[in-house]
Amino acid sequence: MIKFIIGKKLGMTTLFKDNKAIPVTLISVLPCVVTNIKTKEKDGYTAIQIGCGEKKKVPKPVLGQVHNLGKFRIIKEFRIPDGISQYKIGDHLDISIFEIGDKVNVSGKSKGKGFQGVVSRWGFRDAPRTHGQTTKYRHPGSIGATTPQRVIKGLKMAGREGNKRVTVRNLEIVEIDKENNILAIKGTIPGPRNSFVEIRSANLTNRGKITN
Repeated sequence: MIKFIIGKKLGMTTLFKDNKAIPVTLISVLPCVVTNIKTKEKDGYTAIQIGCGEKKKVPKPVLGQVHNLGKFRIIKEFRIPDGISQYKIGDHLDISIFEIGDKVNVSGKSKGKGFQGVVSRWGFRDAPRTHGQTTKYRHPGSIGATTPQRVIKGLKMAGREGNKRVTVRNLEIVEIDKENNILAIKGTIPGPRNSFVEIRSANLTNRGKITN
């Protein structure tokens, strides 16, 4: 069975099972509602669109401006290869679809760290502090050769780090708190606290393909 839902990252903690310490990330699984169903005949692919959370209040519309007065705070689309016939608009999805031991993929936006140098971004080693070196300990050094007379494409250089979509695969669900709608997933997941993440079965890719 293909499983997918939207959650909110709460933070990390440690669980103890069989005298072993297991680092886990706690995710609050939000009750979701199916808002749209996309079919191959109409849209070119099959997907289920779900929404969750109450949208923040928006100011009263001003003359000449258009405001989105949608019901849900966040809407995500999950591509699935088949089985859309079992879903209907208005269906509810909750934490009960998951079981302890399930393997899942978690997608989210990583923390944005701004413009970083090569030491922070790529783990370059500092330059030596000797032989007249005084001010360029964290510089990248040479970025090109005599031939070709240009900077080679794809070279590791300074730039923006983070703030990208990241998927962590094959994470195990260690514990489920159905009363508080919380999943304890082994390992780390991308994003800061209170950020929204997508949880899907480990054999379901982001593009809706089934893998072994």
